[in-house]
Amino acid sequence: MKSTKKNKFSAAWLMDHINDPYVKLAQQQGYRARAAFKLTEILDQFQLLKPGATVVDLGATPGSWSQVVRERLKNKSGPGIHGRVFALDLLPMEPVADVTFLLGDFREDAVLAEFESLVGDGAVDLVLSDMAPNLSGVGAADAARVAHLNELALEFAVSHLKKRGALVTKSFHGSGFSQTVKLYKEAFQKVTEYKPKASRSNSSETFLVAQGLKAAGRE
Repeated sequence: MKSTKKNKFSAAWLMDHINDPYVKLAQQQGYRARAAFKLTEILDQFQLLKPGATVVDLGATPGSWSQVVRERLKNKSGPGIHGRVFALDLLPMEPVADVTFLLGDFREDAVLAEFESLVGDGAVDLVLSDMAPNLSGVGAADAARVAHLNELALEFAVSHLKKRGALVTKSFHGSGFSQTVKLYKEAFQKVTEYKPKASRSNSSETFLVAQGLKAAGRE
């Protein structure tokens, strides 16, 4: 019985995915995932990205968010970009032009040291996290996994952002969400919950846009 229900759910999801206008639009515009349009709307809404920015994309694979950032920072009068983009993930990612990819867990000392050696003395302007856990279907366990990833992104951002920098993190409404928002508000001057149009209406997915560190930050 469970297998039949699962097969029906998978078939329904696949049909929705195939007919999704953002999936088709992503294919037409060369993006690797429909998530590109979520970030596009967030960047437009909050004006988070400026020329010359240093951006970190956590959980970057397959790379659609890095593609969007790279396009936004592209030099208008020549090759390359005006800024720097670093993408990190546990999974391999096909190269994106002008994006530096690091394969590994950013919590590990070796990966973090490699990243910091590349960034040098310059602090980060924007941290992006589209990280999501492998869901088990057990509500409490999945909520705990989501909250943990949100906290990891927050810790990374607090350690590397400029004082006026920003953090964009994917989260989900449910158990533990209010506690996550509280943590973000303790660290940032402004925290906004935002659901882009490209985020499916039947999903509890939402994004936290955190701006301006309360602590000293890096200049």
